[in-house]
Amino acid sequence: MATEQIQISPRLAIPETEIVERFVRASGAGGQNVNKVSTAVELRFDIANSPSLPEPLRERLLARSDRRVTGEGVLVIDAQRFRTQDRNRQDARERLASFIQASLSVPKARVATKPTYGSKLRRLDQKKERAQVKRGRSTRNWE
Repeated sequence: MATEQIQISPRLAIPETEIVERFVRASGAGGQNVNKVSTAVELRFDIANSPSLPEPLRERLLARSDRRVTGEGVLVIDAQRFRTQDRNRQDARERLASFIQASLSVPKARVATKPTYGSKLRRLDQKKERAQVKRGRSTRNWE
């Protein structure tokens, strides 16, 4: 029996065995149905201990300052936008995939640069002009 997987990218998939889903009652308005049926989904994914994530990706995911990631490195997604359990479950999985996809690309390292000689001269010329304007505003004795 093949296990289901959540496809993140062509080379990365997360098996369903690493995901814990809990169904709870949704909050907010909804009439009688909201009090009886557990339609909201709480999806938990352990980023820190997941064997399917490459180490650099895991580090980038844990380095993100996101309130959904706990101190132990567990991503918690609450999905309750829709009225059906199945649609909320699908929504939570899509949000998990987009969270991981956002960290797939490696950020480009910033290269420190220095100002050019011409830009230094222009800056100094502007400072001199501004100082001249301010000097012209000073009060003088007109006697």
